[in-house]
Amino acid sequence: MDLGINGRTALVCASTQGLGFACAQALANEGCWVWINGRNGARLASAAEQLRRSTHGRVHTVQADLNSEAGREALLAACPAPDILVNNNGGPPPGQLADWDHAAWLAALEANLIAAVLLIRAVLPGMRTRGFGRIVNITSAMVKTPQAAMGLSTAARAGLTAVSKALAREAIADNVTLNNLLPERFDTARQEFMARRLVAEQGLSLEQARQHIAHAVPARRLGRPEEFGAACAFLCAASSGYITGQNLQLDGGAYSGLI
Repeated sequence: MDLGINGRTALVCASTQGLGFACAQALANEGCWVWINGRNGARLASAAEQLRRSTHGRVHTVQADLNSEAGREALLAACPAPDILVNNNGGPPPGQLADWDHAAWLAALEANLIAAVLLIRAVLPGMRTRGFGRIVNITSAMVKTPQAAMGLSTAARAGLTAVSKALAREAIADNVTLNNLLPERFDTARQEFMARRLVAEQGLSLEQARQHIAHAVPARRLGRPEEFGAACAFLCAASSGYITGQNLQLDGGAYSGLI
């Protein structure tokens, strides 16, 4: 299926690995000019080369920290007028309310709310003027199914969800959409971290911990990053202009609610 975005420019944040990388790969496969981002120069260069080899796409790099004003300025200087913005950032570690002081809350909000909102603020007017834009925020299943241990992530990402919903109702008039992807249990470095946490807490082997996590999902497996990337590319398609303000869950059937 031709998604109609060949030649479009896409800025994909935090994209040297995991779900961000998968989104960049899917968009490059569709013919987009893709800008990927990371803080580590060597890892960024390696990811870009891997994307070029696997997609034969036009891939550019921006070494920058999303959580800083200077980093966001560097991103926008490199790709000032993207047609597609994929907001992504590392999530805060799990913990307990007693663990999270003022600094912890500020850090979570900076990384998972403010950074994304400021990038949206920078690119949305241009998208509306040009009559095309696709903004996809990678949030978390915890937005709809909060768990106490993930309170920092839930709070910050729910805030981004609310802002995006409000903006979506206005921007759609100019063929600009804002949607959210809500992942859970994907086979990425984040899930490896969670598995090792189970190893430490419950004395399981790493393989047992991974099986425990996978079996908690009705699909009885971890999600594949390329499945996530494909969903992102679909939301960015030219033919997806009537889909906005939505929260698409990619969770192997884990969410038990009706809506």
